[in-house]
Amino acid sequence: MYVGRDMTELSMMSKTDWNDSELAYFHHSLQQITPYLNAEGHTIQTEIIKEIERRGGNERNEATYTSGTKITYD
Repeated sequence: MYVGRDMTELSMMSKTDWNDSELAYFHHSLQQITPYLNAEGHTIQTEIIKEIERRGGNERNEATYTSGTKITYD
């Protein structure tokens, strides 16, 4: 279960100020409903994807003792 800032709060902030877990969670959420998004939703989804790519993507190259290869958001 996601515990963090909601979209109302995050929508008033630049995507550069979002945490990695927030980007990952809302990217996953919007990805699930892509066929139903309006133009504004597609714009938000595109901005999230661009910010994730700017940060180097969601995948880590190798797991560590405390984390796996994917960013978790729960």
